Amino acid sequence: MSKPCILCCAITGSVPTKADNPAVPTTVSEQIESSHAAVEAGASIIHAHVRNDDETPSSDPAKFALLKEGLEKHCPGVIIQFSTGGRSGAGQARGGMLPLRPDMASLSVGSNNFPTRVYENPPELISWLSSEMQAHEITPEIEAFDLSHILQAIRHHEAGRLYGQLYVQFVMGVKNAMPVDREVFEFYVKIMQERAPNAEWCAAGIGAAQITVNEWAIAAGGHTRAGLEDNVRLDRNSLAPSNAALIARAAELCEKYERSVATPAQARKILGLRATT
Repeated sequence: MSKPCILCCAITGSVPTKADNPAVPTTVSEQIESSHAAVEAGASIIHAHVRNDDETPSSDPAKFALLKEGLEKHCPGVIIQFSTGGRSGAGQARGGMLPLRPDMASLSVGSNNFPTRVYENPPELISWLSSEMQAHEITPEIEAFDLSHILQAIRHHEAGRLYGQLYVQFVMGVKNAMPVDREVFEFYVKIMQERAPNAEWCAAGIGAAQITVNEWAIAAGGHTRAGLEDNVRLDRNSLAPSNAALIARAAELCEKYERSVATPAQARKILGLRATT
């Protein structure tokens, strides 16, 4: 395959703590250091959440600003993607960092069940987040937990409500949402190819399924995500020593399928993002 594979590193998330794995970076300085190592291993997108001092999720724009400044300094050119997920805040607080103008931000366009709660994304909030991304020229990464989310994203993009190029990530393996199912994955790819042929897609697997979904996506010509947000282990008996180790494992699969790992500059071109100065 001639298209380089974009590797996204989900460095922290809102759920795992140092009790789960001491390598989870929860302070801004730890996140910058962990991101630098992940970029060295092949990541071209850093998907970022921030935490409070007690490791609980935060949506504090000041923390996001410090993280963005550090990533720009120590990981020049890397694509910075902020999370607008629902565990970090409620309502418009979820998008309070968007005026910082990251390159990308996650966007969920529908609701679904999570392990112990409903992940609520009401239409009015989706509309507001989308308009904020439009206003600040931020390309959304659609986090699709269900087929309806993919179809909704395509409709939103066709209607001009999403900034930039359409980029959809299939999230598989969240308990009570879409399981890791090869037939479903292949149907998702087929839908993207037939209904949004000019879009790009990515896939992420949660927990032990991370490496499985990494391989499916790379082999199918898409892009993929790894990192301690989604999975804190290398295998049943070993914790992952770092985000970089999980990215390096995905990069090895790229070599297996004769795909180059996209540099940040290549990833920006593939996704139609603005070049860095």
